[in-house]
Amino acid sequence: MPLLSLRQPFQLFVAGLSVPTRDIERRREVFGSNVIPAKKPKSFLALAWEAAQDFTLLILIVAALTSLILGFIVPKDEVKPVAGEEEHHGWIESLAIFISVIVVVLVTAFNDWSKERQFQGLQGRIKGEHKYSVLRGGEVIQIPVGEIVVGDVCQVKYGDLLPADGIIITGNDMKMDESSLTGESDHVKKGENTDPMLLSGTNVMEGSARMLVTAVGINSKAGIIFTLVGAAKQKKKAKGDDSSSSSSNFGGSTDESSEKKEKSVLQSKLTKLALNIGYFGTAIALLTVIILAVKFSINTYVINETQFQWSQLNEYIGFIITGVTVLVVAVPEGLPLAVTLSLAYSVKKMMKDNNLVRHLDACETMGNATAICSDKTGTLTTNRMTVVQSFVCNKLARTCKEFLPVPDKVEEMLIRSIAINSAYTSRVMPGEKDELPKQVGNKTECALLGYVTSLSKSYEKARLECPEETFTHVYTFNSARKSMGTVVGRQGGGFHLFAKGASEIMLQKCSFIYGEGGVLEELTAKKRNDLINKVIEPMACDGLRTICIAHRDFVKENPAKNEKLIEREPTWEEEDDIFCNFTCLGIVGIEDPVRSEVPDAIKKCQTAGITVRMVTGDNINTARSIATKCGILQPSDDFLVLEGKDFNEKIRDENNQIQQELIDNIWPRLRVLARSSPTDKYNLVKGIIDSKVNPNREVVAVTGDGTNDAPALKKADVGFAMGIAGTDVAKEASDIILTDDNFSSIVKAVLWGRNVYDSISKFLQFQLTVNVVAVTAAVIGSVLLNDSPLKAVQMLWVNLIMDTLASLALATEMPTPDLLLRKPYGRTKALVTRRMMKNIIGQAIYQLVVIFYLLFAGDVLLQIESGRDDSVPTQHMTVVFNTFVMMTLFNEINARKIHGQRNVFQGIFTNPIFYGIWVSTFVLQILIIEFGSAFFSTKALSIDQWMWCLLFGVGTLLWGQLIISLPNRVVPEKFSLGKDDPALQKLPVGKPSPGQLLWVRSRKRILSQIRVVNAFRATIDTNRLQGAAFKKIEGS
Repeated sequence: MPLLSLRQPFQLFVAGLSVPTRDIERRREVFGSNVIPAKKPKSFLALAWEAAQDFTLLILIVAALTSLILGFIVPKDEVKPVAGEEEHHGWIESLAIFISVIVVVLVTAFNDWSKERQFQGLQGRIKGEHKYSVLRGGEVIQIPVGEIVVGDVCQVKYGDLLPADGIIITGNDMKMDESSLTGESDHVKKGENTDPMLLSGTNVMEGSARMLVTAVGINSKAGIIFTLVGAAKQKKKAKGDDSSSSSSNFGGSTDESSEKKEKSVLQSKLTKLALNIGYFGTAIALLTVIILAVKFSINTYVINETQFQWSQLNEYIGFIITGVTVLVVAVPEGLPLAVTLSLAYSVKKMMKDNNLVRHLDACETMGNATAICSDKTGTLTTNRMTVVQSFVCNKLARTCKEFLPVPDKVEEMLIRSIAINSAYTSRVMPGEKDELPKQVGNKTECALLGYVTSLSKSYEKARLECPEETFTHVYTFNSARKSMGTVVGRQGGGFHLFAKGASEIMLQKCSFIYGEGGVLEELTAKKRNDLINKVIEPMACDGLRTICIAHRDFVKENPAKNEKLIEREPTWEEEDDIFCNFTCLGIVGIEDPVRSEVPDAIKKCQTAGITVRMVTGDNINTARSIATKCGILQPSDDFLVLEGKDFNEKIRDENNQIQQELIDNIWPRLRVLARSSPTDKYNLVKGIIDSKVNPNREVVAVTGDGTNDAPALKKADVGFAMGIAGTDVAKEASDIILTDDNFSSIVKAVLWGRNVYDSISKFLQFQLTVNVVAVTAAVIGSVLLNDSPLKAVQMLWVNLIMDTLASLALATEMPTPDLLLRKPYGRTKALVTRRMMKNIIGQAIYQLVVIFYLLFAGDVLLQIESGRDDSVPTQHMTVVFNTFVMMTLFNEINARKIHGQRNVFQGIFTNPIFYGIWVSTFVLQILIIEFGSAFFSTKALSIDQWMWCLLFGVGTLLWGQLIISLPNRVVPEKFSLGKDDPALQKLPVGKPSPGQLLWVRSRKRILSQIRVVNAFRATIDTNRLQGAAFKKIEGS
């Protein structure tokens, strides 16, 4: 059957499906729903099994198991005289290590399980908010994508990501990007008579259409491929590849981490820090084992000349356990948890601040932002547009009251041009009592429709006389055309072409204009220049967006001087011959007021060291005026305001190639880029990111709402898409969606991002202090004594249990306004700064001095029996352990401030999680000391001994005040850690050390937790896998 003959039956669907739900439910039962069933999530036991695969935990399990077995099978005659107690103690310590490992595994599994549930809940919310326009019962309504059924008539428009397969009923100038299915980047032209099939997962790059849905869910083209890709992922998962489970409905895509942009600022710095600590931890662990083993061997076999006995093997096993424990302590295992908790906590809070985070790492990256390239319309302005000035028939009206009168002939043509040459989904509806009229659809078109209403006319009448089905051709708006047009039939034969667009561009295409009284006049070059200088530029200088409205008639006989004679229907694709010789109907100035909160938000950004640039398609005078009102420009500033054309000329050499040094000459002073294209925006963003003018390197955030903004959004370190005005393609390319399209929400994202970065820095400062002290005490104690002063179980408590609690406490601090009073760190500044290193080294010195003083003189100070040479729990060694924990606990309060603030208690009661965990940890320590003697090698202490421990603990607060008084320069610059060098992104090649393996494992955990957040994104990344699968399907 010819495709053309299909169109007549499709007229039956002009009203869409009937509203009764029984028919819709029946369709859903027969043809399926528009969702992909969720893959079965991992069970708690599966997550626990994964957590138990940790490299160091396995070593501890094997060592503890070996020690336990040897303790039972060693012959009785090989046991030392005091072996009864030693054997008992060894059995208890082995069991305690097993219990510690189980606790760590259960805590890790519970964290993963709870985060997965949390993100699945957030995913459900996002899917509920993703809606699509369908025609039901003759009305255009918005429904969730998952509720679309076969037989629905969808309104497809520019920028949409198709949610289902379908066939075009009516279409205008449709061009599709099917690269996600075919891998071909060329846009495919679609129409009801030429290639009418539309496929789910493809992007609408131009035009609009009505589509009859023919397949949904797993039965659609993308659904079939999704199923194949899901099967491939299951195979990968069986080989050890970790991926999150998610359900999805169509109209979205998910990038795998390998397809994502470069590593975030924090990830890069953590990788650098991981290598440093990995090397350090491995060396110290090996040194500890060697020292203990050599010292024991010399004492036993050389000095005492003892023969080897199987019971002595248990000593070596104990040394290995101590060494592995030192490695565990050296590497901050709680860091992955701290990172994920801080990010997840911030993401949850940011949703309340109108920031929907789609990629977790974007949250912390925003805290390092040094530049923001922002759109104007809807972001800096309210996006509630109103025509406040007009120029019609040589009359300039500066207020709404002056719009009338307009000559009848011109008024009729003006009303028809505005009403017909607008999306019919754009409407102005009466507001409720004492409220302004409600604008629905494109805000610029709503302003023009409001102008028609102000002329006391109805645009609905013109639309009823010329329904969309009768359109001959539509030229949709795009960034290259800067205008749009609609062709309709003309009574008596011929065609009307109605057009509107940027005023100075449209005027160049106009040859005629209506003068006073509606008299047709030729638009000479002089008149055109006068209009630009006396009408358009003054409007633009008032911050108004200027739109030119024009028309052109094609007639078959008796043409007027502004009409074109035709013998047959023109070839509408020959745009250069069609879009010319217009007759100007008028010019209007549209006001889009600056949001009241924007000037203050931009001032905060500038105070925070963030440069705000406006990138807009508007006239340069309009852009300059709005930028001045926002505070981006000051009257006394010597900054650049350029048009896209001039910008392109300045950044290209004589061979028309973009040169970085030429961009570097411009971007530091550039504040406004007007009449810019998406390519200009991309070139600017790329140029700033690649620039090395700033030693710390720039971190760039970008806002965008259009489909063509996707490249710039992807290139930026953080891409913000508009939740209200943004297209689906822009949202899919973004990292964060602004649900209110408001610039002030970006400032909140900066605040939360800096808070995340600072929270992780606080945890690092605290944890590295604990690790340095514990490792140093273990190593030096092993050299001077026969064993580490801190037992393996005690170090596991300090490292694993307190890590988890401390990460939760320090990762949930609320942001404070003073975060915006400092400059951004940038891309290359060290993660562990000189100030932080000063605090770490200073506190470590104090704690080590106290520990070794108590170790070698504590028995004299406290008048108790020495425990240095005892293998059984003593009060002496318990005081050493307890004092270390007390100093660690009070230093956790010091760690709340990392910028040199003296009042470390400020805001402590605003975070109940922090003080709740701190008190809980303190209570647990009391229970361990008083009642955990068998498992933790401790002995109950007296009140006096507890007071000494508390005194030394409180001393860390006083010592911290002395450290703050020291200048940062006392610590050499080379002592700072985690300084990321973008030129050295590749890791060293070779066999990784155990410390590296542990860090890689920890970092992999961060990445796997970040991948859980892929549940935010409605579906999967189909760019490569889908192309291959699609070709496989087509070939079969």
